[in-house]
Amino acid sequence: MGFLDKLKGLTGKGKGAAAQHGDKIADGVDKATDMIDDKTGGKFDEHLEKVDDMADKLRDDDSNSDSDSDSDNA
Repeated sequence: MGFLDKLKGLTGKGKGAAAQHGDKIADGVDKATDMIDDKTGGKFDEHLEKVDDMADKLRDDDSNSDSDSDSDNA
C-alpha cells in the first residue's frame, strides 16, 4: 500500500469521525471562537463568525446526509 493510499484511508476515517461527531466538533469550534473573540476584544469578530457558520453548516449537512442514509436502509 502506497503513501497516497494510506492518506486516502486516513481522509476517509477523518470524514467518518467528523460525520459521527459533528455536534461535538461544532460546539468545540464555537467555544474556541468565543474565547478568541474575548481575548482579541472583538477585533476578528467577522472572521470568527464565518468560521462558526461554516462549522454549523457542515454539522447540518452531515446530519442531513445521516438521516438520508438511515431512510435508505429502512
